[in-house]
Amino acid sequence: MKYKNIIFDFDGTLADTAELTVETMHRTNLFMNLPDKSDAECKARIGYRLEEIPSILWPDVPDLSERYAAIFREIYKSAKEDFKVQRYPGVSDTMACLKRNGIRMAVASSRSKVSLMELCTELDVVDYFQMIVGGGDVRNGKPAPDPVNLILATQMWDKTETLVVGDMNVDIFMGQAAGTATCGVTYGNGSAAKLRDAGADYLISDFSELQGILG
Repeated sequence: MKYKNIIFDFDGTLADTAELTVETMHRTNLFMNLPDKSDAECKARIGYRLEEIPSILWPDVPDLSERYAAIFREIYKSAKEDFKVQRYPGVSDTMACLKRNGIRMAVASSRSKVSLMELCTELDVVDYFQMIVGGGDVRNGKPAPDPVNLILATQMWDKTETLVVGDMNVDIFMGQAAGTATCGVTYGNGSAAKLRDAGADYLISDFSELQGILG
């Protein structure tokens, strides 16, 4: 088997969090009196650390980073009561099959570690992972290779035997920078065109197709 290890993105790859995340962004923008953005503009920022979003959406407004992230996290606590986060189809069965076949798995996400652990536990996938890396666990977030490099070093995984799977071009860039193979999922928040342009080694439209890549 070519790949022995898989490092997954979380939002848009394992779980559908888009509606919750976009709504939380809108509420945060309103609370902070920031010019609101379209659903598409907000969705395109999923995959980045919260602290990095303001400089992308409002580059002319200084000193937003930490305050934006803090307010977002507070608003998220109430917003999540209005939306049910679910695993994408095929995630549970496929991951169970991969585990039976000896595939080692981890998560590299821009989401905070606390929120990430909470969701992985709620969705009953936490036990599949040998390591879970959140946005605050590394110096540089996606598209930098830091999250993947941390997992590779800690778990002593060979990068040539590792596949990074994600729905956004930043996931593909992260894997490439770390020297791993990459797989883009087209059912999440990113488009097939952007994933293809980013240079993903594989593209899948259903999570269960991972089994075909792994043989």
